[in-house]
This record gives sequence, structure tokens and C-alpha cells, in this order.
Amino acid sequence: MTVAGKLVDRTLVISGGSRGIGLAIAVAAAAEGANIVLLAKTATADPRLPGTIYTAAAEIEAAGGKACPVVGDVRRDESVAAAVEAAIAQFGGIDICVNNASAISLEGTLDLTPKRFDLMQAVNVRGTWALTRACLPHLRKSRGAHVLTLSPPLNLNPRWLGAYPAYTLSKYGMTMLTLGWAAEFAGQGIAFNCLWPQTLIDTAAVRNVVAGAEGAARARSPKIMADAAIAMLTQDPRTYTGRCEVDAAVVAAAGVEDLTIYGGGENPERDLFLDD
Repeated sequence: MTVAGKLVDRTLVISGGSRGIGLAIAVAAAAEGANIVLLAKTATADPRLPGTIYTAAAEIEAAGGKACPVVGDVRRDESVAAAVEAAIAQFGGIDICVNNASAISLEGTLDLTPKRFDLMQAVNVRGTWALTRACLPHLRKSRGAHVLTLSPPLNLNPRWLGAYPAYTLSKYGMTMLTLGWAAEFAGQGIAFNCLWPQTLIDTAAVRNVVAGAEGAARARSPKIMADAAIAMLTQDPRTYTGRCEVDAAVVAAAGVEDLTIYGGGENPERDLFLDD
């Protein structure tokens, strides 16, 4: 299949893209002609979770892109290095880094174990830092370099910070890194931006951890995040950087007038970290 899209011959490295929002973004980018390097752990099927890194690669190629699955863990430096090396060896460079992998545990301090605390900080904060750092030397060579991190706008409302301090710390850490990089590398032609959903998104994490099947009925499809991501990744990186965007606003600015096309009913449930 030949694709003449907005991301033809661009190479995207994404963490945790075997399902959910990450896979939706990868497939949407593939439909625009991108090469996709997936760094994800799921090599064999799990009855609790849909898909593997290999079924994700098949979906990417069916959409018109080229896929390079790398089985690994964003917490491990050797896995991060393997993903970057695969991108260079197979596609000759890196144009986009998407920090999608994330661990979630919605528990208060006394209920959260140190092991779960460490997991969230390692995947969310350190993983974002490590993958971006490894991609940066190659992003500097791209004429359309973007780093997109799936994390929320900073909001110190006790409704969120007081309910889930550890998870909030990890997600806000991702945002602070991204905003910090936008300042650190200002003027170098690399965009650093964050994207967050306005509402719950129907993913395995939402069904299994956050809201169950009933809550998923009030969640939008991952496609809204994918559409928003493509809109952001096709902006001019020299001027479009240092932003914390919400998916609904991004797709509305791109011309989508009826958000019900993404599901969730007339009043989908608002996501974490966003006030009414």
C-alpha cells in the first residue's frame, strides 16, 4: 500500500504502543505514511489485555505504515537503546518521540505500596526522560522534530493532588520534564508538547483500573487522542512548543464540530486532573 500523507517517511518511536491510546496514535500516524518503532513489553497474549506488540505491528502495516516492534521495557536502559538503534538501522533516523507508556495506581498514601510507587515513578517519569534523552541526538537532525508526552496540564487543585499524590506526582513529572525541555532546547527546532484527554478514554486501563465496564460506556474512543496527536505532530515545531493541550480543544481547532463521533454519549465522564 502506498500512502501519501502528512507524515510520509517520518519515523516515530513510541513507548507502550501495543494497545489503547498508544496503538491508536501509531495506527493514525501509519495512515499518514509514518514508520513506527514500538517499544512495548507484551510479546505474548494476555487474557486480561487485548493484543501484543506483534498484532499492533500488523495493524500499523495494514494502515499503510512500516512497523518495527521492539520487545522491551522503558524502565530498562538497554531496551530504550534497542528501540533507538532499531529506528536508526531500519529507517535511518528519528523524527518523533511519543511518551505514551504509563503506570497507574489510584490509591492514597497508606494504601499504596512502595513497590507500586517505584513502578509509577520509573515508568512515567524516568521512562519519559530516558526515551526522550535517547532520541534527542537524532531529533536534532530532523527538520520536523516533535516530542509528544501523554500527560496533563499542571493543576494543584487538592481534588487531585490530595486524592492520589503519588500518581499525580508521576504524571505531573512527565509534564514538567516536557515543559522543561521546551525551554532547554528552545530555538533548536524541536517541539515538546503534552496531550491529555478531556474525558475518560475507553482503554484496558480504564476498564481494569479506573472505571470498569460501566465507566467505559461513558468514555470516548482512543481515536480522539489519535486525531489530536496527528494534528499536533504536523504543526511547525519551531513555533508550536511548550504547550499542554486537551484533545477536545485540539480536534475542535482542527475542524471537528461534533465530538459525539468519538462515543461516550452526550455527557462523557471527565478525566482526571481537569476541573469542571
